[in-house]
Amino acid sequence: MSKGSSHGLRAPGPHRVVVIVDENSNPFELGCATEVFGLRRPELGRELYDFRLCSAEPRTRMRDGFFTLTGVADLAAADSADTLIVPNRPDVEVSRRPAVLDAVRRAHQRGARLVGFCSGAFTLAEAGVLDGRRAAAHWQWADAFRARFPAVRLEADVLFVDDGDILTAAGSAAALDLGLHIVRRDHGAEVANSVSRRLVFAAHRDGGQRQFVERPVPDLPDESLAPVLAWAQERLDSPLTVAELAARASVSPATLHRRFRAQLGTTPLAWLTGERLTLACRLIERGESRLETVARRSGLGTAANLRVVMRRGTGLTPLAYRRRYGAGAG
Repeated sequence: MSKGSSHGLRAPGPHRVVVIVDENSNPFELGCATEVFGLRRPELGRELYDFRLCSAEPRTRMRDGFFTLTGVADLAAADSADTLIVPNRPDVEVSRRPAVLDAVRRAHQRGARLVGFCSGAFTLAEAGVLDGRRAAAHWQWADAFRARFPAVRLEADVLFVDDGDILTAAGSAAALDLGLHIVRRDHGAEVANSVSRRLVFAAHRDGGQRQFVERPVPDLPDESLAPVLAWAQERLDSPLTVAELAARASVSPATLHRRFRAQLGTTPLAWLTGERLTLACRLIERGESRLETVARRSGLGTAANLRVVMRRGTGLTPLAYRRRYGAGAG
């Protein structure tokens, strides 16, 4: 979680997410932020975030003049953000407003979490907060980004980068992946899964997956991975192997690897481990305290392996994860 809620500028309450909208901002990423952080979620029985928009001007012309945004808070709202989502836009060579860059710098200095969707990485880099840090940017602008900001450690061809208090997503759709990752980081896998169901969106795509996934029109209608994925998800407690997945899909292991790479941007084993980690997290959140039981039911085998996979995937031990996200936490 960000440290921004401790700066004393507002009363305690739900974690506040503020989005800065600037001239020529992309409506899609604004919509992603609103969907993930701004909607009320009565099915959860609590509000996850206090969400608001702000802008440097009373009227903000959105990308290509699609519409003009009015009626939002002024830029001072950024100073009360626990998480600040910075503006993005297609004209990456045009400098951001000095007032916007100053707001980003102030937020960073007081410990707020910063998020950039798509070309938002340019805003963060221009503000100077990404020097020496890891970041993601859309593959189309990778060369321009490296040339303009050589001090930033750009990670090409990944969906998003979580560098602690600064997170960046590569492209438009990756904004949803990063948004759900943040919800998972803040509230756990069970809540993130609930949000993803409402979005009708994949509950978890790891940030290390490829940005550009080749999706040629299939020659045959049965090349979709959906059936074998659904089959595997119902059997995560079984010792599934890549060979078994391939047999279920009626293809060779090599063909299965190619399809996973083409359709999901990852490997069968990495996908399977990610699904098992998510299930393990949800079991812990639901109150299962016996690590051997969690490991067995999630297919991770032993408590020792569970600890390794959880620490690698969440940065937390099972005990620390239970304390943060388990029943009665928070």
